[in-house]
Amino acid sequence: MVPLRPALLVSIALAALPAGLVAEPGSPAADLGYRGIWFTLGNRKSPGDVKYSGGLGTYTSSHQPMAVYAPAVGRTFFTYGGTPSATERRLQIMVGAYDHATGRLQRPRLVLDKPGVDDPHDNASINLDGDGHVWVFASGRNTSRPGVIFRSRRPHDIDDFERIGSQTFTYPQPWWIPGRGWFLLFTKYTRGRELYWKTSPDGRVWSEDHKLAGFGGHYQTSGVHDGKKIATFFNYHPGGNVDRRTNLYYAQSTDFGATWTTADGTPLELPLASPGNDASVDDLKGRGELLFTCDLNFDAEGNPILLYVVGRDARPGPGTAPREWRVSHWDGSAWRTHVVTTSDHNYDMGSLHVEGDEWRVIAPTAPGPQPHGVGGEMVLWTSRDRGRSWEARQTITRDSRYNHSYARRPLNARDPFYVFWADGDPRALSPSRLYFADSTGRDVRRMPDTMPDEHMTPDEQP
Repeated sequence: MVPLRPALLVSIALAALPAGLVAEPGSPAADLGYRGIWFTLGNRKSPGDVKYSGGLGTYTSSHQPMAVYAPAVGRTFFTYGGTPSATERRLQIMVGAYDHATGRLQRPRLVLDKPGVDDPHDNASINLDGDGHVWVFASGRNTSRPGVIFRSRRPHDIDDFERIGSQTFTYPQPWWIPGRGWFLLFTKYTRGRELYWKTSPDGRVWSEDHKLAGFGGHYQTSGVHDGKKIATFFNYHPGGNVDRRTNLYYAQSTDFGATWTTADGTPLELPLASPGNDASVDDLKGRGELLFTCDLNFDAEGNPILLYVVGRDARPGPGTAPREWRVSHWDGSAWRTHVVTTSDHNYDMGSLHVEGDEWRVIAPTAPGPQPHGVGGEMVLWTSRDRGRSWEARQTITRDSRYNHSYARRPLNARDPFYVFWADGDPRALSPSRLYFADSTGRDVRRMPDTMPDEHMTPDEQP
């Protein structure tokens, strides 16, 4: 591992964003409610279908985390890509809060308005600092739109946000490390989608950008264990082609990025610059397989567990099925890979929860009302043998109008806000509603799409 240069601290850019891009942070309005953004990529990959589309308010898997439970106040804070009306394709970065004591949602706040942008790749991530301030990292898109950072003016409060500033980052993954500060994993479009990280003691002054990996391009999903171990897994894009994303890589740091290693502690030479590097876990390319990242969690001993979907063709539709859900687990001596189930689309993203010796996958693995489109019906899968076998414990949604997609795990998740997601028709512009469910998958709530009152109880779903 090449030692890092002494940290170069730079003040975050405070220049104003392009005219018309920012609404007053924390803006409430009587007609605001929990409405997700609908999006279509628009490029058809097979008759009747596009690569991905639908209700994508909780997209992408590279935005981590999108919700966090705060035990000090018993509230879950979360962010999603919203829209001014049920069928308007205009992205608004929203922040909501659920009070576990009262069972009520607070009216969501508009943090960032993006007229002319309908792309949920610009969705945000959210986390809390050591004092309980709510931080929102709104993704940029390459260099055409900057990433923007916001901070709540008061701890555990979403009424008023200040804009800290803007930087070049996409797919932000902000982690608060006690005693050290912020560790931000992100993507820059340098030579394709390349992986970087930076650090900050306070969110206002940041280190230089450090490159983690750059060989063709990458998508990553990360996590933190016990406030110390920072871990990420990622794929790579041969020739820069995201439709050929493949292979599985893993890296971790236990010293705030000073050194990086494999799961067994082997030092890594950064930046990773070729496909055949020591971070490699599995050569999917050699088997003609594609890899779509979903979630990263840890077993009771702090060993990483990676959840992902494997496809064999970037095109949607029945002709390219099935897609396998897999977990790869470092058991302390080797990586063990097991199949959870199958589903009908590469982008059927879900999350991995670990409760003691029980692992739970919550994902849209059952066919939905729009089969072979993004999402489906949500199902709770469980394993008690470290991922070797899985049982479909509970069908969470059924007889739905639209496909459900992108089930997200709050950091420190607590019932009943154990997982949340959005729905939408992947084939035609539709409303997109937001939902959450408890750890049994039996208590499912739909968030109100209009909020005439400041606090409201979500609707129970049959």
